Formats: sequence, structure tokens, C-alpha cells
Amino acid sequence: MPTLDFFFSNVKLPTLSEVAHALINTLNNDNSSVQQVSDIIARDPALTAKLLRLANSAAFGLPRGVSSIDDAISLVGMAKVRTLSMASCLCDAFPLLPGLDPREFWSTSMATAGYAQWMAKGIGADPQQAWLTGMMLRLGELLIGQADPVILKEIEKMPHIPGGRWEREKDLSGFSEGQITGELARRWNFPVEIVTALQQSFDPLSHRPFSRLAAIVHLSGLLADTPHATVEALDDLPEDLVHALLMDGEWLRAKFPAEDAFIRMQ
Repeated sequence: MPTLDFFFSNVKLPTLSEVAHALINTLNNDNSSVQQVSDIIARDPALTAKLLRLANSAAFGLPRGVSSIDDAISLVGMAKVRTLSMASCLCDAFPLLPGLDPREFWSTSMATAGYAQWMAKGIGADPQQAWLTGMMLRLGELLIGQADPVILKEIEKMPHIPGGRWEREKDLSGFSEGQITGELARRWNFPVEIVTALQQSFDPLSHRPFSRLAAIVHLSGLLADTPHATVEALDDLPEDLVHALLMDGEWLRAKFPAEDAFIRMQ
């Protein structure tokens, strides 16, 4: 039986920027200030430009233009700006691999993030933490592909049935993408709630204590893997996991989001 330590001894870890590491440190510090986050982001002109472009896009629908990070934080909120900054840094750290469609990969990742944010709001959990965790879920597949491109090709074989990729990953590599991403997040010193949720996302109900964030990410990943998901996709979600989250079925149906409503990195 392979171990995660053995798996990680055979891959080259992506290199995170100093800005990314500094932002992770603020995630672990409840006393981090708006000014600290703003100053960290300002160290990276390319990241600053990307965030300002995103903040001024139609996705946010802000009442006026945004010209600085401080301005973006005041209009959008520190948590969202920091989360989007982290997501951008992670995207830049992972080169995509042959055999993996980059548009499909990041589109699915962002859809997972969007569904996770939506579900978190519905149960009173932290929506920005859920967004970031959902966005990270599939990163482990990139490390599987780096370790063995042949396995990646098998994982990506059609058809893509919701949840099927996770089963293929477990069968072929011994681990799901969430388990691998969780270990990577641990090594990068992400908050323990995010690490645990990723590690347990493959089968949240088999772990105690139960992680609501892991369940949110699991369900969001299933929805993201459903092409052009509509409200009917809710009927295919595992009922025991939906019930464990104490989610209101009427709320889910009434507030089900369209994929084009999700914020996407540019």
C-alpha cells in the first residue's frame, strides 16, 4: 500500500511565491489587518493588475471603477480579495500537463469553488474559505499526472461521470486528488480546516469528527463535474451527505446558481 510520503518523494512540489506564503500566514492569523493583506498583494504588480482587472469586470458589478487594492478591499471585502489572490498564486504555481485540457481543468475548479461558496452561505459556513478549498480540490490531479503521465491519461478517459475521476484516481494511484491536495496544503501550512476538508473530501461521512467543509467540497465537486448542471442535478447528490449538512432542500432548489454566475480567474 503506497503512502503519501512515498508519493511526494517522487514529485517536484510546485513553488509558491513569497506573496502566496505571506497570504497563507494571514489565513492562519485571525488578527491580520486589511492593511497587511493590501501591502502583501501590492508587492506583486502582476497580481495587483490581475485583481484590479477582475474587480472591474462584469462579474462583480461594482457601482464604480476600482483603481487600487485598498479600493477593491473596501468595495469587495478583504476576505474575497485575499481568496482571489491566493487562487491566482496557485494557478500560476501549477503548469498544466500534456493530456489535460487547461480550459476544462480550471473551469471545473472554479465551478467547484463557486458551488462550495454557495453551499457554505446556505448553512452559515465561511463562504470564502469554502471557495478557496473548492478551487484547490483538483490540484492533486496535477501531481498525479506529474508522477505518472500514463495514469493521468487513464484518469482523464471519457466518459467523465461525476465522482468517476476520484474513483479512477484511487484505483490507479492509491489516492484521490483531495487526499494529495490536502497533504500539499499541509506542507504549505494552510489552515488545518482546509487541510482536513481536502483530506476527507473523498468520503466525508467515514471520518470523525465530521467536517462540514469536506462535505461541501465533495458535493460541489460532483456538481462541477455535471455538464451544464441545472437544479435537477441536486437529485443525483448523495442524500446522506446532504442530510448530514442539514441543508434545506427548498433553499437549494430556489437558490441554485447558474455556472456563468461564478467568478473566474482571468
